[in-house]
Amino acid sequence: MEYEVVDLDAVEEIEMAGIDQFPAGHKQLTAALGLDESHVNVWRYEPGDETAFHAHREQEEVFYVLDGEFEVTLGDPEDPETRTIGPGTAYAAGPEVGHGHEYVGDDEGLVLAIGAPPVDDTFRDPETL
Repeated sequence: MEYEVVDLDAVEEIEMAGIDQFPAGHKQLTAALGLDESHVNVWRYEPGDETAFHAHREQEEVFYVLDGEFEVTLGDPEDPETRTIGPGTAYAAGPEVGHGHEYVGDDEGLVLAIGAPPVDDTFRDPETL
């Protein structure tokens, strides 16, 4: 891949409502941008939506809040840290580190999520790693 430019409005949103560990919808930018070394998504949250507390065996993730207010939970599942964050705030979690967030805002929330390497490293209970 040399370079690519994509208008977010041109990327189709995938509805995720009804799947417990995911928010209402997201836009997969990985393929649209032709990326090989990372996964990139924009997640859309409605009040009460969450990304369940989880960990990945190999992948590290970065989350950047574009809009809305989120309660973030990070770290050891026995004694996690929780804090409230808003637009312009980022958090990261390395492999095998528990992380998740709930949208606590009133309108719609948006988060840019980047994961690398781009492995199929599904949600795992942090206590099982």
